[in-house]
Amino acid sequence: MKFEPAIIPPVNPSSAWALLFRDDGTLALNADDSIPRQGPDEQSVYLGTLDGAPCFVARTDSREYCFNEIRGLHSQISDELYSLIGYASQILTWRENHRFCSRCGAATAPSDTERAMVCPACGHMSYPRVSPSMIVAVTKGDELLMARSPRFPPGLYSVLAGFLEPGETLEQCVAREVREETGIEIANIRYFASQPWPFPHSIMIGFKADYAGGEIRIDPSEIEDAGWYAPATLPDIPGHSTIARWLIDDYLKSRSDEAAGAPN
Repeated sequence: MKFEPAIIPPVNPSSAWALLFRDDGTLALNADDSIPRQGPDEQSVYLGTLDGAPCFVARTDSREYCFNEIRGLHSQISDELYSLIGYASQILTWRENHRFCSRCGAATAPSDTERAMVCPACGHMSYPRVSPSMIVAVTKGDELLMARSPRFPPGLYSVLAGFLEPGETLEQCVAREVREETGIEIANIRYFASQPWPFPHSIMIGFKADYAGGEIRIDPSEIEDAGWYAPATLPDIPGHSTIARWLIDDYLKSRSDEAAGAPN
């Protein structure tokens, strides 16, 4: 499926892809896990075309659909469709959160030419927000630094993550977050990959780094436990659809390659 973003909707489309979300953020799907097709209403937000057909996003309280938690859909649908669902969720949340001007309080209206909300009173424009978040796999020899948040399901551990602060480089954020949460100093910070994370408006930017010093001293306001883990002793880890898991799998592959005598 190919998505083409656009701003100006077609006139009176009789049928369109309908990405419908409940207030709890779950997505409406048909009984066969397909996206519903229906005509948009006045509350719908036009996104562009999906396989040439108009695509809209809106809220719904209808009971005729099956509702699915977005994070669990990744293994069921294509990457392209999963990306569109995340994009739709983020655009809808942004539109709902910017109905009034943050500068003067007047009601805003969508721009006719770009993805923005415009204040007719003072001219202020609000664009979709993206909040950069760093995530890093820190290794010390054969071991990986992992921690768990009190918000995680019981037993689940992951690599460390945190949000970029104003004035920071990405690398400075990685080092600061690791230091603040665990007391560990790191070196050789290098880019790994990134993943849009529309929960509600982040992008996860992944890095790898090496241990440079310090002993683990957790910040209990951020995490409840942290430790160094070897491949054979890993705790429960995130699912395959997450960049956290990509980092962990990369660590496991590098350890396996080293054990087999292959170059990293």
